[in-house]
Amino acid sequence: MIPLIIDHIKQIEHGFKHIIDAGDQILANQDESHLDLALQFLADDSYQVRMLATYILGILSPTHPEALLLLETRVADDQNWRVQEMLAKAFDQYCKVIGYGKSIPVIKKWLSALNPNIKRAVTEGLRIWTGRPYFKDYPQIAIELIGTNKSDDSEYLRKSVGNALRDISKKHKQAVLDEVSKWHLTDKKTAFTYRLVMGK
Repeated sequence: MIPLIIDHIKQIEHGFKHIIDAGDQILANQDESHLDLALQFLADDSYQVRMLATYILGILSPTHPEALLLLETRVADDQNWRVQEMLAKAFDQYCKVIGYGKSIPVIKKWLSALNPNIKRAVTEGLRIWTGRPYFKDYPQIAIELIGTNKSDDSEYLRKSVGNALRDISKKHKQAVLDEVSKWHLTDKKTAFTYRLVMGK
């Protein structure tokens, strides 16, 4: 069954649904060691198969700490942008199952990582943050967490930060304005993020 699934997803270049469907098929088979399969898939040359590995690890991560660690290390180092998009979805899956409020220590840990892919997985994965449980009730916490990377060296991370805050500003404009009013706009990186937040 697995070779057929792998062959099928390799034929499709875009989207996530076929990856998720393939992952669900594999996870439904309790005779397989899903963590071992994910490790095997991570070594594949095909980005589709590595996306599949990432999806499986995301499902396993709430109950398997080693799966969460693999997401933070092996997957975050993957050079393919589609794998990084799946990493964002996988991290959101972890937070959803654990509970967004209870996940804050891990969210903070990932947001302070050296690798911008790890930080972006959080910022991007939880969009729209204030549509998620816990952050819906505490938008200020979401705004402050996202804003921690406003001046990061990585432009693609700063784009994610700016876009995530702009999302939130549609319902919580004053709270976002209060946050950005504290930013030092003489810093070019911070000013870049500020312009995205303000839609300039």
